[in-house]
Amino acid sequence: MIDNWGAAAGRTVRAAVRNQPAPVTYGLIALCCVAFLLSPASGLNPAYGTGDRLLAAQSDYFARWGVIPSQLLTGSPRAALTTVTALFVHGSWLHLLGNMLFLYVFGAMVEERMGHLQFALFYLFSGCVALLGYAIAYAGSEQTLVGASGAISAVLGAFLYLFPRARVTSLFPFLFFLPLRFPAWVVLPFWAALQWAAARQGSRGPGVAYLAHLVGFSVGFLYAWMRYGGKRGAPRASAHGQRRETGELE
Repeated sequence: MIDNWGAAAGRTVRAAVRNQPAPVTYGLIALCCVAFLLSPASGLNPAYGTGDRLLAAQSDYFARWGVIPSQLLTGSPRAALTTVTALFVHGSWLHLLGNMLFLYVFGAMVEERMGHLQFALFYLFSGCVALLGYAIAYAGSEQTLVGASGAISAVLGAFLYLFPRARVTSLFPFLFFLPLRFPAWVVLPFWAALQWAAARQGSRGPGVAYLAHLVGFSVGFLYAWMRYGGKRGAPRASAHGQRRETGELE
């Protein structure tokens, strides 16, 4: 089971974020990339061999570090730890790159707003809650759940509350990949609605972890609402002394 993004409102192309360091965001991206490159999932580590041997190593790797809902709910300390380790495990190159793109685009600004330590704790806590919510919904499942999508969905939820007017450039497949710019309050709720629709269609059994996305997104938005109230991102002067909206994405 790969905690992938599935259907989305579009793909953000590039972000014009503030010239502020985001060590937690970039550190998380680096950890995920290094973990993937060293793992059997990348297919690049010769220690895992090839063919059937590689497939067996991948299966063992996901089972060891990913969340298995039926085991998580037994209360085992080792199973509980997988809600953290699974956030750094990805099942394929596409899975990794898609997640890291979203984290890179949206994470830096949320980290700047929250602060480094608070953002790190928020990311880990929200990711664990998202995985736990999915495990509760599919309590009898033996399929392994891996990926940072639940935590990144929480970042999107917080971003929506903190920077609702940020302009997001997205590519829409049904519009021939025409790049269009919309405020975050249009794009991100639309993305969440697609996740909800996909989760309902998959109600007969686990598939892509759309429910984990919804749980993470809700946790992120509610946390930002409770923590910051009306104190959203405020306009700040640019390097040239001109005012601009925080959260300007393009």
